[in-house]
Amino acid sequence: MKLGSITTRCLVVVVVLIALAPAVASAQLLSKIANVNLSAALAATLTVSVTSGSTVNFTLVNGSPADGDVPAVISTSWNVNPGLTGDVSLYGYFDTPAQALTDGGGNDIPTSLVMGRMTTGTPATYTAFTQTNPVGPAGGGLALFSEAITGLNKTKTRSDNLDLRIDLTGQALPPSTYTGIVRIQARAL
Repeated sequence: MKLGSITTRCLVVVVVLIALAPAVASAQLLSKIANVNLSAALAATLTVSVTSGSTVNFTLVNGSPADGDVPAVISTSWNVNPGLTGDVSLYGYFDTPAQALTDGGGNDIPTSLVMGRMTTGTPATYTAFTQTNPVGPAGGGLALFSEAITGLNKTKTRSDNLDLRIDLTGQALPPSTYTGIVRIQARAL
């Protein structure tokens, strides 16, 4: 026999044996399950800003009311949970009710002579800043609006005009320049 023919035969036998041999079984192998816990929080927000009219000027005349030259335009925005928040309210107030405006020389205009109205809010007509509210001092504030929160308005921005007036009817003040600050604050409850 020739060596090539033996090699060929052996090769044929090896190929046949390989073809007839059972296939090597492969099985899927899985690990145990590991978990990654997720937690995401979105805090409620409530903001207020004066978008125009941050300075309101008055030309005072003793014995007469004087309207401000421009309205204070107030933007109030919120993103709250209606299940936890019943309403959003906006208030204006003066830190010292007896001195809403002062000339610094002992002459003062009290909050009872300063009036505001927000025709899209609570005081649709001019009302004095003499209320006691959840923000500001007693007798120095004015509720401007209160909006009940539902699923439809849980996220909202609203813009309102606050018109201001100083009513000197029956009053006589000395000539001077009187200045003061109305604080604006929103509250969600």
